[in-house]
Amino acid sequence: MSTSYGGDAPLSYNKYLKVPELIRLQQTLSEPESHDELLFIVIHQTYELWFKQILHELDACIGWMDEGRLFRANHSLRGVNSIERILVTQIHILESMAPIGFLEFRDKLNPASGFQSMQFRELEFSSGAKDEKILESFRDDEFAYERLKARFDAPSLADAFWSLLERSGLAAASYEDRVSSTVKMLAKPERYAELYNMQDLLIEHDELVIAWRYNHIQMVE
Repeated sequence: MSTSYGGDAPLSYNKYLKVPELIRLQQTLSEPESHDELLFIVIHQTYELWFKQILHELDACIGWMDEGRLFRANHSLRGVNSIERILVTQIHILESMAPIGFLEFRDKLNPASGFQSMQFRELEFSSGAKDEKILESFRDDEFAYERLKARFDAPSLADAFWSLLERSGLAAASYEDRVSSTVKMLAKPERYAELYNMQDLLIEHDELVIAWRYNHIQMVE
């Protein structure tokens, strides 16, 4: 790494990744400080970074689907699913935290909840699971609301897939059409290879998001 970064100083790993700034972002609230609060913060900040990458990939995927670039879209979806598999297993790290450790700082978090994650809701909206009630729940958070409103109004991954089917000669205007087209792809996987693979990747994406949500609920309970 020899490229200049911020003046005449040579670029370094720590400068490029802004490590000094990054490790100052974990601010605990408990007094006296709870040993486990740092773990709680790190896990959830890590989620948010992964959510950012997933949204980056989903945006690209929707664009590639619109352009008919199925290979690139499928490659991006595989990356999304790989990240989501990490998210599903990562939540179990919190199980190493003793219940009493969580209670030491839980009251400081009220009324915050993991389901208030702006980026997770963006992920849902971009995937096609749009709920106006969820959008309205962010009305008092201008930054989050504007981002979510943009996602809510934009074509989703599901919209892009159905449009792609239509352009590929497969009906997708109604639920019945979509079922019929799915059956056609299942019956002739070689003919519809890229679409067939994309459908599998989209199903896996949905399943992984559901698994993450379920594990999160179970952990809270």
